Amino acid sequence: MSTPALPRRVVVTGATGKLGRAVVTHLRAVGVDVLAVDRAGGRDPRDVDGEFLLVDLTDYGQVVEAFTGGADEHAGGVDAIVHLAAVPAPGLMSNATTFANNSAATYNVFAAARAAGIKRVVWASSETVLGLPFDTPPPYAPVDEEYAPRPESTYSLNKALEEEMARHFCRWDPELVMVGLRFSNVMDVEDYAPFPSFDADPQLRRWNLWGYIDARDGAQAVERALAHDQPGADVFVIANADTVMSRSSASLMAEVYPGVEIRKDLGEHETLLSIDKARRVLGYEPQHSWRDHVDQASVGDGSS
Repeated sequence: MSTPALPRRVVVTGATGKLGRAVVTHLRAVGVDVLAVDRAGGRDPRDVDGEFLLVDLTDYGQVVEAFTGGADEHAGGVDAIVHLAAVPAPGLMSNATTFANNSAATYNVFAAARAAGIKRVVWASSETVLGLPFDTPPPYAPVDEEYAPRPESTYSLNKALEEEMARHFCRWDPELVMVGLRFSNVMDVEDYAPFPSFDADPQLRRWNLWGYIDARDGAQAVERALAHDQPGADVFVIANADTVMSRSSASLMAEVYPGVEIRKDLGEHETLLSIDKARRVLGYEPQHSWRDHVDQASVGDGSS
């Protein structure tokens, strides 16, 4: 699938996070003018490569300034928003603090984009809305976007509400394009060394059906989502094409979730977080695997 023209100038929030760094690097490499935004550590913007602005996304006025060129020495004319900033997982802060931060930040981003006339928003939803940590088994596998969100934590509840909020923003503005990417567990190359040890106990990573997303493939998904031009709100599961395990996906499901319906013939290591919709609609295709970065001699033969 050919990629349509990308927006010229994009704001990326959460730009100093693991996924944010990969997205900013990737978008700049393909010619997008990126204003990187974060509030991490109150760091000096001069210590960050490229155009950077410290913004507290829970302050609506600061968000509007960032999106409209109201901050000195930063141009306006923003064409799209990539919203990745958040308390990134459950259990890092109190539930109320996580909800207050993430809900306010996302509302402010969505509302400020609308006020600024920005018609394209891509934001980080989460695999957690699929029912993680799957203490209640999934309804079927591979899991996909066809069943209703099943949040099991305050963090996930907020992500589910963001998806609903996006639908209403698009109802208010029929020209608005909003794409929620349900990212799996984000990994950099240096995170792959422990992967072979996961085979010793399939329970260790059952919480997300043994999924992951290489940060570089996450960045590719963002590029694809920015090129998506179908008005309305839509969501996509974004994972890598394989699992974190060397044993087969079918054997993992048979052992850990024997009563769950398997809705397709599974490839040997095929992801159980379905990326079929992202492939079909966005043209997303993972280019990386942990198997490319770990000595295969240290990995099991997958026969168990």
